[in-house]
Amino acid sequence: METTVLPSFLSISISFLFFTYTASSVIICPPTSCDETGPVIQFPFRIKGFAPDRCGYPGYDLTCNNINQTILTLPYSGDFVVKEIDYYNQWIYINDPDSCLPRRILLDFNLTGSMFRPNYSENYTFFNCSASNWPDYIITGSGPVLCLGSANFTVIALDAGDMENASSSVPPFCRELSTVASPVQLTPVNPIPDATLRWQMPICLVCEAEGGTCGYVGETGSEIGCFYFDGSSNTGYSSRGLPRSAKYGIIIGVGIPGLVCLIAFVCYCCGKVRMYGQRRRLDAQLSNLTSNPQPMVIITGLDGPTIESYPKTVIGESRRLPRPNDGTCPICLAEYQPKETLRTMPECNHYFHAKCVDEWLRMNATCPLCRNTPSESSVVTPSSSVSSSSSLSTS
Repeated sequence: METTVLPSFLSISISFLFFTYTASSVIICPPTSCDETGPVIQFPFRIKGFAPDRCGYPGYDLTCNNINQTILTLPYSGDFVVKEIDYYNQWIYINDPDSCLPRRILLDFNLTGSMFRPNYSENYTFFNCSASNWPDYIITGSGPVLCLGSANFTVIALDAGDMENASSSVPPFCRELSTVASPVQLTPVNPIPDATLRWQMPICLVCEAEGGTCGYVGETGSEIGCFYFDGSSNTGYSSRGLPRSAKYGIIIGVGIPGLVCLIAFVCYCCGKVRMYGQRRRLDAQLSNLTSNPQPMVIITGLDGPTIESYPKTVIGESRRLPRPNDGTCPICLAEYQPKETLRTMPECNHYFHAKCVDEWLRMNATCPLCRNTPSESSVVTPSSSVSSSSSLSTS
């Protein structure tokens, strides 16, 4: 019975821990994309219509267009193609779907109402110049914006900070269009690079640096946690940066069962020590019996009929014993179990497993515990022994 105590408590502990983990559940959002070659979409971004609302942070919804491009829609500037997302630095790279970002900048590039700010910003002045006269002029730091020009005119962009020095060099046939803030360097670079925007909320820099992915903790609330892909499946995330409440839950879930397991283990060890002590005492008694024989005691065994004359009982399902005694056989140190047959020594009424004490009595005529030799008057007949056994086994 003692050997089953520890596994029982371990089972309870595992169940308790599993309950604690599921109680602090997280929303699992595997990475997605509009196309195999497109950017990976994960928190705080989500593809609208393909992922639950809590897979993304408010203001970071993306869509897929009819040619599987990833689209970011700015409230006052329209749609832009997402070329890349740097989750470590919290940067997103965008460009014009028609590959003419300067046109979008010149018309109206406005980040108002969005979660993004430009990673680079410089004021540029745009000029419309006659195409027929333009080749005769070279303006330092400028170049034609190819996607804005045509056969009849050329558009150039000058850094507004250099306009004071360059104004005398601007040809008279160039007409100023507008001065706007640009999120990219416009001159003299061609083709125009992608615009780099940054976001600040939510802050996931540390999580990304550790190889994790940000996400909401639980199905409600605004608490953000950090989750780690374990490599087993697309939804195999395990939580590290859990909120304080979840950490407390895990501490309680592990601590209490751990303490119970420790107590059970100590009890288990104590039981083993007690059984070992009993075995040592019995071995010492047997050793003393053989090394210091009593001259007045004749150590001879009993014959079969005499042994069979000693009473036998069969233990019922309740395992109630004929008299209060230790629940283990003093010879083999095993616990008595239902339906096992015990044999009782006359007079002293000490009982043992029948098979154990029979072997003893074939070599010794005394009780293994008290060393008393039963008198002939106390020995019952075999028929009464069977009757006693039958009576107890049905109880």
